[in-house]
Amino acid sequence: MVLKIFFPQCCNTADSGLLVGRWIPGHNSAVVLAVIHYPFIPGQVKKYLSELQSQTQVDLTILGSWSMPKEGQEGMDSFLKDLSTIFPQKCWLQLSREIGKRGFTCQVVQNNGKLLQEQKNGDDKIILVHYDQRKVMLSQLHPVQDVGQKSDVEPSELRLVFLTVAQSQPLFFLDKYDDGPLKLTHWQSEGREASIIAELLKQVSVPVCIFLTWLLSLWHWLCSFRILHLRPVLFISSKLSTCVQSGYRAVHFKTVFSPKKAATHMGFMRKANIFVSFLVDIALGLLLISWLYRENRISKLADTLVPVADRVAKELQELLEWLMGAPAGLKINRALDQVLGRFFLYHIHLWISYIHLMSPFIERILWYVGLSACLGLTFALSILSDIVALLTFHIYCFYVYGARLYCLKIYGLSSLWRLFRGKKWNVLRQRVDSCSYDLDQLFIGTLLFTILLFLFPTTALYYLVFTLLRLVVVLFQGVIHLSVDFINSFPLFAIGLRICRSYRLAGELPRPTNSGTCSQTHGEHTGRKLLYWSDSSDAQNSLT
Repeated sequence: MVLKIFFPQCCNTADSGLLVGRWIPGHNSAVVLAVIHYPFIPGQVKKYLSELQSQTQVDLTILGSWSMPKEGQEGMDSFLKDLSTIFPQKCWLQLSREIGKRGFTCQVVQNNGKLLQEQKNGDDKIILVHYDQRKVMLSQLHPVQDVGQKSDVEPSELRLVFLTVAQSQPLFFLDKYDDGPLKLTHWQSEGREASIIAELLKQVSVPVCIFLTWLLSLWHWLCSFRILHLRPVLFISSKLSTCVQSGYRAVHFKTVFSPKKAATHMGFMRKANIFVSFLVDIALGLLLISWLYRENRISKLADTLVPVADRVAKELQELLEWLMGAPAGLKINRALDQVLGRFFLYHIHLWISYIHLMSPFIERILWYVGLSACLGLTFALSILSDIVALLTFHIYCFYVYGARLYCLKIYGLSSLWRLFRGKKWNVLRQRVDSCSYDLDQLFIGTLLFTILLFLFPTTALYYLVFTLLRLVVVLFQGVIHLSVDFINSFPLFAIGLRICRSYRLAGELPRPTNSGTCSQTHGEHTGRKLLYWSDSSDAQNSLT
């Protein structure tokens, strides 16, 4: 018979005391979860274990004793051995270790008082399995909500070990900073997660989250005004990148600063990724502010912005003058070309006048816009996208005009082409049917078709040129929006965990099924990465 004892690494240097854990049902194995330090009162230990059993629904018990005697504790081994009468078990584990040595001494005393090694002519074997309790607990390989689910296949020994550690989370709340009657050693007793600063932050985070949640509810109440739900306001807000980014941030804040704890590990990772991306966004925004307001860069940017806008308008004016001539040697309709060219030139003159009218206020506008970077780099980029949209609004108007004329020409040519062939579009049946036209209808339709066909190249040329200009602006705005989406959705927290603590990203061990032997084996090997074995007979720790 082989007895496996899963022993946590964090308890290798624990003070002498009692082993708290669980016997694995259906397997000759025991999982040690913590060590209760001496001195203690047995009645308090029993009361504490009964409270834990009601919370965790795990059959936690005293597995045996752990002895690492110090000066003045020479009789500690015999005292802990006598405690087997107070905490009766079928097998009483006696683990001991000397200070400065790596080896363990392990004995198992049955209820009849005999050692396990003395039976069956010494064929029994005790295997000590060291596991990293911190990684097993934080890996979330077996979430607690899966406890109530039942499976037709008996769970494996390794799965039960991980499940036991996951369910025993309330056991790890008691650490050396607590002033209770019991002192425990486990993965959280080293003071990293249970430090005083971390505890203060946990206490402060709740009222801060409640206050921020109240501010978000106030923001939603302001956004629920009826005037903000009118169609023009909704259309403008949907087109402005700043309004869209504000909506995204409101949703992110509602998720992160919710007082409710994340129910699943995936929910926790999502909240952590959003929170870290928000901090990185704020840090980048502050760096941008420090760069903008240093060496009077705002004034230099304002002095550069107006000449650039004038230069763009002048280039458009030269482009229209080129189109009003003979562009690339093309023969286009001169009358329509002159009408379209003068129409667009008039819009350019209006736009130049608007730019010169706003030029005295550009620096002040940029100064206040730069302050928005304190909300994050994404807000600054969103405002930059809106500024580009406003500065190139005339190009958007040209594109819309050209697109409408082009679509009207296409629609008219397609309708007249059907009339020319004796067809018509049936609106009720949504199909093309035959139709008989009289001579006047055919003559007028053919005449209009010829006129539109000869005017089509001029309209198509303007539409092509303005579409290319609009495409350049859209590509520039697309790069900005892509950068904003990258900052909002980049899983920086998950990547940091992957580099530093990859076990926090371990997936759940799959449930064993009759047809899923391969996936079960893969899950077992994933779990064994957090364990290593050591045989107590030679007291050597060796990796498998």
